[in-house]
Amino acid sequence: MEPNDLKIILVTRRTRLQELVARYNTVEQARFQAEHLGMDFGDFLEEDRNYRVAIDAVSVALQPHGRLQQLDRGFLPNFLFPPGCLVVVLGQDGLVANTLKYLDGQSVLAVNPDPARWDGVLLPFQVDDVSKVLPEVVRQQRSIREITMARATLGDGQTLLAVNDLFIGMRSHVSARYEIALGDLKERQSSSGVIVSTGLGSTGWLRSILTGAHAVAGRDASKEMLGIREHGMAWDSQTLIFNVREPYPSRSTGAELVFGHFGHRQPLRVRSLMPENGVIFSDGMEADGLDFRSGLEATIEVASKCGALLT
Repeated sequence: MEPNDLKIILVTRRTRLQELVARYNTVEQARFQAEHLGMDFGDFLEEDRNYRVAIDAVSVALQPHGRLQQLDRGFLPNFLFPPGCLVVVLGQDGLVANTLKYLDGQSVLAVNPDPARWDGVLLPFQVDDVSKVLPEVVRQQRSIREITMARATLGDGQTLLAVNDLFIGMRSHVSARYEIALGDLKERQSSSGVIVSTGLGSTGWLRSILTGAHAVAGRDASKEMLGIREHGMAWDSQTLIFNVREPYPSRSTGAELVFGHFGHRQPLRVRSLMPENGVIFSDGMEADGLDFRSGLEATIEVASKCGALLT
């Protein structure tokens, strides 16, 4: 492929400083608000400065290899990524996960802009690596790690993908009411919501939930639960794990179908019994969630497409 034929999309995000300035109009107002809350505004400035330097350095490294376009994360839901383009993500793990959901086979080069600040499970490269690996990426000589995603499909046709996990429940902290079914098992429940985790997400929110469950259950915790908590699952695992948070047993609700796994052959089904404020969201992005009101049924399954992370 000739350099001018390759389309490169550089995905970036606002820094905390930029978010504050957008909210309070000026840097000084942002400083006042941050310091009023006891935060170190100097750290905001340093993070912003480091990120801007990283954007400039990565842009210089990318420009000789194709037609470069910078894209803010806020435009991801409405942006059409060209087939065959190279997507470079400069940011934290959450930005990588959020980007993968909007791709259809395009490879992602994930770059850590500030290794001293971010560990970066999904960020195998640093800024200085970009110019070194780009020729191999263009020649398709770099290996790719596949990442399994989950998909929620509502009865009205709406869909939502998740790279880490799906949350099914209420927008507020009141109990969610729904009917959950897996195979021949079915149960009405009242709980703090259902978490469905992918292999990648098994070391995140799910691990936190299982750690608490293990602390309560002690020796009675299942070996399967302990194994997932300690080791997680492979990123390309074709198995999804569900866990019900704080199920409440009563005369009309049960607490038996609260943990398990499923895959391609047997999806998880959840029917909403919530007149309002029911929601399904993915990867912590509640603002992008689906309304999940009474009568709607969600089918949760392994997504037909997967993420492609360059390594």
